[in-house]
Amino acid sequence: MRFVFADTGYWVALLNPQDDLHSKATHLSKSLQPVHIVTTEVVLTEVLNDFSKRGEFFRNLAIRLIESLRSHANTTIVPQSSQQFDEALQLYAQRLDKDWSQTDCASFNIMGEYGMTEAFAYDKHFVQAGYTALLRNCPAR
Repeated sequence: MRFVFADTGYWVALLNPQDDLHSKATHLSKSLQPVHIVTTEVVLTEVLNDFSKRGEFFRNLAIRLIESLRSHANTTIVPQSSQQFDEALQLYAQRLDKDWSQTDCASFNIMGEYGMTEAFAYDKHFVQAGYTALLRNCPAR
């Protein structure tokens, strides 16, 4: 089965019909099935943070998304750990020439550990790190 990493922007786009990438994210989700999605607690924290200021409706959507992902057979949520933080910090320190976030660095490390080359992402940082950001390659629908 194909393993694909899912970044914050993907989850936000899926949940928010007003997001510029909503139609791409929805189309991509359907067209790549079956797929095993790998994401992280750090990414999901960013999703919760994004929706925290959007009101009760969107906060509840984000909560339901995470509850659903936790029980979905084709989804792996990598937990946060001190080791993951330290390893991401090392990459962050090594790439001072990039504006990669700590979350980006943790994501890249996890993608490497899982042998993934593709991400449900639009973020140019994935491309800079040598990965395929699928939302950049997906036609609008």
